[in-house]
Amino acid sequence: MKRLLVFIRKEFYHVFRDQRTLLILFGLPVAQIILFGYALSSEVKNIGIAMQDNSHDIHTEKIIRKIQSSSYFKTESPILDYKDIENRFKDGSIKCAVVFPANFGSDLQRIGGAKIQVIADASDPNTATIVTNYLNAIVNDYQRDLNSSAKINYQIVPELRQLYNEQQNGSLNFIPGVIALIFMIVCTALTSVSVVREKELGTMEILLVSPFKPIMVLIAKAIPYLVLSLINFMIIMFLSVYLLNVEIKGSFLLLLAESILFIITCLSLGLLISNVTDSQQTAMLISMMGMMLPTLLLTGFMFPLENMPWIFQAISHLIPSHYYYIIVKSVMLKGLGFSYVWKETLILIGMALFLLTIALKKFKIRLS
Repeated sequence: MKRLLVFIRKEFYHVFRDQRTLLILFGLPVAQIILFGYALSSEVKNIGIAMQDNSHDIHTEKIIRKIQSSSYFKTESPILDYKDIENRFKDGSIKCAVVFPANFGSDLQRIGGAKIQVIADASDPNTATIVTNYLNAIVNDYQRDLNSSAKINYQIVPELRQLYNEQQNGSLNFIPGVIALIFMIVCTALTSVSVVREKELGTMEILLVSPFKPIMVLIAKAIPYLVLSLINFMIIMFLSVYLLNVEIKGSFLLLLAESILFIITCLSLGLLISNVTDSQQTAMLISMMGMMLPTLLLTGFMFPLENMPWIFQAISHLIPSHYYYIIVKSVMLKGLGFSYVWKETLILIGMALFLLTIALKKFKIRLS
């Protein structure tokens, strides 16, 4: 253990002597949090939506058919109980719900006006705004058709409610994605050059003749970046809460534990890349281009996955940050517990064990 601590201290020295590494470690996360906290919007399609029709009249049926025929929505099974709406939002099966009151048709005929309740998941405020605008357009279109063939002007008023983000804070959508992106850069990219650096500097022979086993070498390489990533996590949380006014609605300890798991997964991937490459340039290129771009494009925080072809949706399930993004949104923004993210957690655990096992097998104990 004493030898391991000495080796870990040596790795810390390597990190702190490189100013470029320190800039990536601490400068990049702050810059990304500030920049991504205020930007970007995208078109959305195939949004999961469910309806609760308490009226069952000709008007509600026609409006529902208009919603079902829209390419913007993917209609899920009808809502039978109003209390079930929140559960449908929590399990992620829908992002919007439409509730028709029991007296919708009679109010429309009797007083010339009726109301519809529209409930949207505003943990992604851009999507929520676009979805409610789409529904407003559909209702207004039906209202115009109705008025064109009637002697009186009917008025249908949607009552909008947006869950998880009443203030429409755009930062809420980007914070989880930026956290995943930062960990991918810090953990995967920087760790990927840790072993290959020893090869280029000619110090790999010292490691190979030392009494350390390969697992101890990899642990010593990974621990400094694990510690520094946790410091980054604390900085991100501080900036999110006090600069971007993001409220942590769920358990902070659960969020911390899930972040540690994701960091370990990224470290394992970085060590694997470092073991199979022979130069720092190659390792950095694979980690940055091979993992950073998929994290940006296929995680879901910049571009909605529902709008992508099925092949890209399938590829997104191979990226660890995809599951971490779901976990952070569920815990941090929706206030959900472990019972809602256990599947993603098990997948990350499996990925971490698989990547670490392959990294150990690929660790070369002899120089070619």
